[in-house]
Amino acid sequence: MMNRYARQMMLPEVGPRGQNHLAKARVLVVGAGGLGCPVLQYLTGSGVGQITLIDPDHVANHNLHRQPLYRMSDIGRPKVEAAHDAMLALNPDIDIQIHITDLGPKNAAHFIETADLVIDSADSFAVSYILSDACLSSKTPFITASILGQSGYIGGFCGPAPSLRAVFPDPPHSDATCASSGVLGPAVGVLGALQAQLALRVLLDCAPSPLGQMLSVDLATLHFGGFNFTDSPEPDYAFPYLSKCMVQTGDLVIELRDTSEAPQMLIPIATRMSIENASTLPTHEHQRVVLCCSSGLRAWRVATNLHARGHRNIALIAARACQ
Repeated sequence: MMNRYARQMMLPEVGPRGQNHLAKARVLVVGAGGLGCPVLQYLTGSGVGQITLIDPDHVANHNLHRQPLYRMSDIGRPKVEAAHDAMLALNPDIDIQIHITDLGPKNAAHFIETADLVIDSADSFAVSYILSDACLSSKTPFITASILGQSGYIGGFCGPAPSLRAVFPDPPHSDATCASSGVLGPAVGVLGALQAQLALRVLLDCAPSPLGQMLSVDLATLHFGGFNFTDSPEPDYAFPYLSKCMVQTGDLVIELRDTSEAPQMLIPIATRMSIENASTLPTHEHQRVVLCCSSGLRAWRVATNLHARGHRNIALIAARACQ
């Protein structure tokens, strides 16, 4: 057993005491794709005692160029099941819990409550904010990364540090993902490996802490940057994400997707509206406005417009992350 971890235990940051900390650690990993694969491989190899993995997807042929945890024989299998087998083959001494499900506002707190650390590898900005909100509430350290093409960022949030909203209080410029815009395999691997590095340093309580630190990476130009955000204030107001079951009687639910995009509305009581019409809704002091779209981006942009016009009770639903 000691031979397995001998090289990392030689480090003064690890040693027998640190290795014991890792063996007792409980880490939640959301996403078993391009970012998640190196995260899972390195956490498994380092001897993290319990890893809980959440992902709803199945292994596909187009995943294999950037997700080396999987093999051709895994195509069609749930990713979490294929990952579970590969991780145990690498290190049979760890406990791996798997869940074939989406992460959303309804179940986020449940999964986080027993975790010492949360790693977001889901490639969804809605999931990132849902996790950050829950981790801020529970004071759980949170490591997230995002990448498109050959560039991205990684940061350590929550716990004693500010949340994702403190650094990115405004909606993203685009809801593009690796699935829609592409990514180079080694680039996403670098970001995932960095997530594992930051996670291990948090679990080992290393100084300086990765929490409150942002690292930017451009692998097309081989440029790295970063900054410290430990003094960033939390925004005065944030639009929470809801699951379908959290919609209440009396909410004004607006479906921003048209019939070609969503023939059936996610919430049956919703009213379809264009972005333009929804952005000019009259203010109702006691009525909550719930805005629904696919990724959550259009809903967030409309919410920003409504908030500027005086609305003070607004929530979002992202159809891709509404568990």
